[in-house]
Amino acid sequence: MGVPEQPRQPSAADRRRPRRAVDMRGHIIRDGGITQVVELIDLNYGGCGIRVPVELDVGESVKISVMSRGCISGLVRWYRDGKAGLVFEPIPEELKKEVERRVSRVEVPGEIGLKAVGRSNYRVRVLDLSTDGCKVELVERPSVGDTVLVKFAGIETMEADVAWIDGHTAGLRFKNPIHPAVLDMIVKRLGAH
Repeated sequence: MGVPEQPRQPSAADRRRPRRAVDMRGHIIRDGGITQVVELIDLNYGGCGIRVPVELDVGESVKISVMSRGCISGLVRWYRDGKAGLVFEPIPEELKKEVERRVSRVEVPGEIGLKAVGRSNYRVRVLDLSTDGCKVELVERPSVGDTVLVKFAGIETMEADVAWIDGHTAGLRFKNPIHPAVLDMIVKRLGAH
């Protein structure tokens, strides 16, 4: 699977999209390695809201870490009465790596089941599919390298690695490629919806 032709960072519109209420504990890491326990109260692809017991400076650069979900850099957008809004920093171009696509993909309409280890099952839109992997729209954002469970109707659950993430889409590489005959069956089933 490969990286889409035009990688896209979260736009200002993405950052302003409604945030989903969450209840997660995490840590922020401030300059000098100072760590502070925080509570995430809302989240979207462009940023999050936190409850924090210390005052943060607007414009301050921090890293936010949530157990089993990784670490991401962000900037403090606002702080008021023990709450702060963070905007996630875009991934620098030099950290993005291209993943060579080995086989052609077929555009497919439809939904599949997706589950990240330790998280809930949810349905996602699948955008294209090949014997080696697929591109999906994200509901919850995993990290590159995470293993996810993919469920197509009529076949056993498969393991896949997250190969790349671009905005609200991700490329998944199956740990065991699909047989071409099974791929044809899946494409027909997805096309029938």
